[in-house]
Amino acid sequence: MLRRTKIIATLGPSSNTEEAITALVNSGVDVFRLNFSHSSAEEHIKTAQIIRSVEKKLGLEVALLGDLQGPKIRIGEFENGKILLKENQLFTLDAGDKKFGDESQVHIGYPKLPQEVNVNDVLVLDDGRITMVVENVEGCRVICRVKNAGVLSNHKGLNRHGGGLSAAALTSKDIEDIKIASSIGVDYLAVSFPKSAADMYMAQQLMRTSGGDALLIAKIERAEAIEMLEEILSASDGVMVARGDLAVEVGDAAVPALQKTMIRMARSHYKISIVATQMMDSMVESPIPTRAEVSDVANAVLDGADAVMLSAETASGKHPITTVVSMAKVCVEAERFSSPSFEKQIIDRRFTRLDQSIAMSALFAANHLSVKAIATLTQSGFTAMWISRINSGIPIFALSPRLSSRRKMKLFRSVYPLSIPNDISDTQHCIIETEKALLREGVVSFGDTIIMTFGEPLGIVGGTNTMKLLHVTKNNSS
Repeated sequence: MLRRTKIIATLGPSSNTEEAITALVNSGVDVFRLNFSHSSAEEHIKTAQIIRSVEKKLGLEVALLGDLQGPKIRIGEFENGKILLKENQLFTLDAGDKKFGDESQVHIGYPKLPQEVNVNDVLVLDDGRITMVVENVEGCRVICRVKNAGVLSNHKGLNRHGGGLSAAALTSKDIEDIKIASSIGVDYLAVSFPKSAADMYMAQQLMRTSGGDALLIAKIERAEAIEMLEEILSASDGVMVARGDLAVEVGDAAVPALQKTMIRMARSHYKISIVATQMMDSMVESPIPTRAEVSDVANAVLDGADAVMLSAETASGKHPITTVVSMAKVCVEAERFSSPSFEKQIIDRRFTRLDQSIAMSALFAANHLSVKAIATLTQSGFTAMWISRINSGIPIFALSPRLSSRRKMKLFRSVYPLSIPNDISDTQHCIIETEKALLREGVVSFGDTIIMTFGEPLGIVGGTNTMKLLHVTKNNSS
């Protein structure tokens, strides 16, 4: 059974060698994430070169996702690296002079914090492990009382419960990292903490100015972004349900329903959806996932997410390969029980583009006939994207002469990109090459029925205007 849900793995000290990357691809990774919150530009460039070398060696496509750090508000450093906070003690966040922290205070790298918080606001640190309530603001100092105590170490992040801090989505570091991402040739760029469509348009403009053609993923991490979700989606190619920072701002209990809402909205708007954060977090240390983690991954699959993402599990964990294998097994098992809902999703929709109409017509025919696969000849990948937004249960093979398009399609649920020659000159030649590719991959046999979409004349981006119902025969494929 082909796995429909794609797997994204973050690279780091545990996995950024050629040997590890090769093993991860062979284990089921479709997309590698380069986290610009960590490592230097030189290290990211080197890692990308290794990935492209492995891709060429294995003869298959691998997509790259560059993930910007964004305006993560962080505390400074402690003299001894960390401190132990006790319940009900006073603790000061000092936005003034930068100095080492101790048990009573620490520098906060966000000068506007004293102006943007009020007495009784709840501040959350280290992804929710530490919480404190603002008791007073004195100049550049925010004096708090600790509620949830624990160990606090250098550079941990800070949020205000409920959101509202005004840090811009794109920092000066992000702007430089977009240039690096463009030079690397990432296929996707994830923008952290966007609050509006304007943040996404700015990132897109910076990417294009730098010579990149990456598709943009909006990481939904702010409470404000929930209210603007439809607007943000309109300016993006997809969304990432970034559950760590989002849970800090809106509360853990709100996240599962928001996850389902975001995935459903993304699919209805013909966008990509990714579920991220702590999906198999116990496997950082353990060689087996918890039952709760298995259920978490399975639910993301059943919700219809395009991809599930691993972070520390593959970047710094002890079992990166085993984690990917485990996640892939969970995805396949969950997909066995993912019921197609074709009629419900398409019956009331209206389409304004010819290529969209062809895509939906192919789905309609495929779901009412005994069709083994849908094959779409595509330059840009858009037709494959539109077909994949409907959960039909039928595999979609996207044939393209463009390597960049095939890489991007690695993230589309139920889509399997295949290479096809660039010199196809007529329809019959197109049919023959398509059948050859599907036979070569072992996905069809002689006598099977497939549906094929393409554009006439051939080779025009956005020109899909033809659908054919084909029986795979030796005459066509010889």
